[in-house]
Amino acid sequence: MMKIAITGGSGSIEVSDDTFGAAFNEPLIHQVVTAFRAAGRSGTKRQKTRADARGGGAKPWRQKGTGRARAGTSRSPIWVGGGRTFAARPRDYSQKVNRKMYRAAMRSMVSELIRQDRLIVVDSIEMSAPKTRDLVAKLAEFKLDNVLIFVDRYDENLCLSARNLPWVDVLDLREINPVSLARYDRILATAAAVKALAERLS
Repeated sequence: MMKIAITGGSGSIEVSDDTFGAAFNEPLIHQVVTAFRAAGRSGTKRQKTRADARGGGAKPWRQKGTGRARAGTSRSPIWVGGGRTFAARPRDYSQKVNRKMYRAAMRSMVSELIRQDRLIVVDSIEMSAPKTRDLVAKLAEFKLDNVLIFVDRYDENLCLSARNLPWVDVLDLREINPVSLARYDRILATAAAVKALAERLS
C-alpha cells in the first residue's frame, strides 16, 4: 500500500501500489488516447459521386465534329458542378480497446501523475453557491491554473462555477477519461474520488 498526502488537511489516504504505482507505458497510453478521441468523431460526412449528382443524363454535345473534347455527362468530376471522384461516405472511426487495456492505461497515467506531483488530493471541494470568482479564489490558494477538478459525484454548484473558466474542467467518476488526464497540467481531486477510482481500476 502507498500513501498519498491530503493537501490542506490532516492525514493521508492509502491506495494500492498495483493501481497507483504502475510503470509508465507510453505506447499503451497513446493507443488508448487515440482510440478515445477517434470514438468521438461523428463520421457523418457524405459527398456525391457522379452517380449521385442530379442531372447529366443527356450527352452535352455530339461525339465528333465540334473540335472540343468528347464528353458524356455534365456531372463528370472534372466539370464544375460534377460529382466527386472519391466521395466521402459515412464511416465508423472507433477502434477496439478492451477493458483490460483501458484500465491498464488509466493506472499508468494516474501513477505517472503521482510521480510528477501533478495530482493534488484534498478532503473536499465544495461551493456554497455557483460563483466563479469564489472558485478562482479557491484555486489561487493552491496556485493552480489549467486544472482538472475530479470529484466522486456531480456537484451542480461546482460545475456552474467552473463553466466560464476555459482552463478549468470538472469531471466526476463516471466522466473521467484518459484524454482529460493528459490535457491538463494538474489534477485537483477529492479523497473520495481517488478512493473510488482506485476501486474501479483495481
